[in-house]
Amino acid sequence: MSDRPTLSLDRLIVCPCCDAVFTLVQPKAGEKASCLRCGTALITPRRKAGMQIIAVSLAIAILIVAATVFPFLTINAGGASNSVSILDAAIAFSDGPLILLSLTTAALIIFVPLARVLLALYVLIPVVLDRAPARGASRAFRLSEALKPWSMAEIFALGCAVALVKITDLADVSFGPAFWIFAVLVVLLLAQDSFLCRWSVWKSLDKTSTS
Repeated sequence: MSDRPTLSLDRLIVCPCCDAVFTLVQPKAGEKASCLRCGTALITPRRKAGMQIIAVSLAIAILIVAATVFPFLTINAGGASNSVSILDAAIAFSDGPLILLSLTTAALIIFVPLARVLLALYVLIPVVLDRAPARGASRAFRLSEALKPWSMAEIFALGCAVALVKITDLADVSFGPAFWIFAVLVVLLLAQDSFLCRWSVWKSLDKTSTS
């Protein structure tokens, strides 16, 4: 039988990228704890981060709806003009054999980001207001994190930039309101991820569920 002291699991933290295990030392607000092996940020506490994330998430939800409805681009060529929205572009091939591709594209650039935002609001609002977590909050937050690799609004923005470089030689392209809305949306999505300290969320859900 070993005489070595054993650490409680509550005193350990595992890097989600390289699986390195460390003794938990909680940093102060404004500081961060990073993995010594790969540099991944493990704990990033911020003062009033919960309210900031909620505000950003609400803005993202509104912008996603607006970006879907308003025209994204207007193309003028040969005297003809055509305006297209993000949703129109995503389901452009929905009538043919590529319907699965169209639905997947719409999900990756519209519905998955929206689902992640709504799940984040469902989890964070009760926690920030010091109330008991919503029913199934842990599963909702886990689902939100699982959907993160499939939220590809930034990839869509990059693809649009590449396509516009090629199209401008063939036609006159003017940006619609949804283009600028989508540009702001991408920035807010990145800001939301940078504000969110996942360890703090899990700790809050743990604490409220066991109290």
